[in-house]
Amino acid sequence: MNISTKLKSEDYSVYVTKVMPRSRVLTDCLKAFLVGGGMCTIGQLLRNFGQQTLGLSIEDTGAFTSIVLIFLGAMLTGLGIYDVIGNFAGAGSIVPITGFSNSVTSPAIEFRTEGLILGVGAKMFTIAGPVIVYGILASMVYGSIYWITTLF
Repeated sequence: MNISTKLKSEDYSVYVTKVMPRSRVLTDCLKAFLVGGGMCTIGQLLRNFGQQTLGLSIEDTGAFTSIVLIFLGAMLTGLGIYDVIGNFAGAGSIVPITGFSNSVTSPAIEFRTEGLILGVGAKMFTIAGPVIVYGILASMVYGSIYWITTLF
């Protein structure tokens, strides 16, 4: 087909259907479930380790688990392993805390050549910034509603 030839919408639909890769929804969902579930299992194992082996309180165990998962997400991103996991598992790699760590670490690594202030500092929250702002605003709204409802 000549590039200058216009395609009719029906012809284009047939062409797209022919060249578009088939969606493997079941396989993709299974991969996301297994990888995301595996990350959550690691988090639970860390929580159990903090409580049972280290003897941490419930609050300290939560902080310990979060810190270790954030560190692991950042380390795997820095080593280039988190990208491989993300390509394999898709949405399963966006388990909240490790995915958030990845979304902060990736731009920081990418823009480090532009310097600490204008590169790392300015670009680090380009992906995660809106999530932080929404989380803060939502917690303020919900906290205000909770406070008002407990007054009466």
